[in-house]
Amino acid sequence: MLNKIKEEVKDAYTTLQQKGHDVYLVGGCVRNLIMNIEPNDWDLATNATPDQIQEIFPDSYYDNTYGTVGVPIKKDDQALFVIEITTFRRESGYENLRHPTNIEWGETIEEDLSRRDFTMNAIALKLSNLDQSSPASTSEAGQAIVNHQSSIELIDPYNGQSDIKDKLIKTVGNADDRFNEDALRIMRAIRFASQLDFEIDNKTWESIVKHKDNILKISKERIRDELLKILSTDRAYEGVILLDKAGILDLIIPELTKGKGLSQARPDRHHVHDVFTHNLLALQHTPSTDPITRLATLLHDIGKPYVEGKDESDLIIFYNHEVVGARIAAQIADSLHLSRKQREKIFTLVRWHMFSVDEHITDSAVRRFIRRVGLENVSDMIDLRIGDRLGSGTQTAESWRLKLFKERIEKELNPAFSINDLAIDGNDIMRELNLKPGPKVGKILQTLFEEVDEDMSKNNKEYLLNRIKELSVSS
Repeated sequence: MLNKIKEEVKDAYTTLQQKGHDVYLVGGCVRNLIMNIEPNDWDLATNATPDQIQEIFPDSYYDNTYGTVGVPIKKDDQALFVIEITTFRRESGYENLRHPTNIEWGETIEEDLSRRDFTMNAIALKLSNLDQSSPASTSEAGQAIVNHQSSIELIDPYNGQSDIKDKLIKTVGNADDRFNEDALRIMRAIRFASQLDFEIDNKTWESIVKHKDNILKISKERIRDELLKILSTDRAYEGVILLDKAGILDLIIPELTKGKGLSQARPDRHHVHDVFTHNLLALQHTPSTDPITRLATLLHDIGKPYVEGKDESDLIIFYNHEVVGARIAAQIADSLHLSRKQREKIFTLVRWHMFSVDEHITDSAVRRFIRRVGLENVSDMIDLRIGDRLGSGTQTAESWRLKLFKERIEKELNPAFSINDLAIDGNDIMRELNLKPGPKVGKILQTLFEEVDEDMSKNNKEYLLNRIKELSVSS
């Protein structure tokens, strides 16, 4: 366990100890160390006050009311990571189901652990004698051998180690109290279950369902962050299933659950699931690890319940569901306070996910597809399509047509033909027609580009100069 702790963390720990302060590793890093997982974040708890911590670490920063001081770790002026050092504290009087109104500095690590969310996160790790090692010896191979005399002690008042062993998520103390203090813990429990492949304790789960409406009082940004973390895990599908079972999906993305029970069955269609199940299975099967692409995949058929109809044969049809779905997906992105770039990506992926992979489509049609979805989204669109296909009940990830389409995309991407590749430019148009810069120049240039895109043999200066004159006369 000791060898998984970064040397910079050990140094900060030892520095606090040498200044006469109690200090412990706490939170997720301890949980991960116990599980033999490399920690991503490092948190220390201490009886030193924020002012004392900042005096010890002059490069630190303190911009909150919770006693957490950030100590940036750098190498050659490059930021590596941040150690968060928090003063022991007691909390009470929570407001808005999120933030404590009363914060007092605590005296013991036990007090500090009692305010934490889940037993697996309420374990402290005490290190001793980090600065005392026996003299190094040298092996026959010339490698240095250091015999550490350091010791490790785990402070575990809530049996978190046992719950980790049993892969169980359980609140510290009464679950109702914990979720009424901070409603975000409801989504955190589901995120941890998805991330760690743990089960949620029965009493904890009952309390989650009981208090699910508290989620509505949490900021959209917090909900967004937890949702994207769930979608980033290897078990994103299972995480969304838990959100649905708890009734939370109805609260944060109610448009998605409208697809429950809506059949897609047709004699000429391979769909075997209702719309809701299909969307979830598409998420499960997409090869993408990007949470925004996964969210778009989850939402890709969200428009179907809104356009459900019957054709002339009285069979179900979802005409223009991708158009309606794109607008709904964009509204969901707005409600979750996603960035403009993320919103546009989701809109694009949902809007154009019905692209044709017919082997007879022209090269220009392939190029239009690339321009329509954007170079940066082409791979994600293919990943969504694979999830869509497998989520429909098909056994193979890629049809031969999709494989051929991908090959043709690769061909067109090397390099992608753009308006800048025309044999003439706006200056040629202005010179030939004695025009000044303006919309007419751009309109002619776009018309020429579309013609050449259909027939690349036309991309020569002589032909295009003649076309400029013809277009000028016709306009």
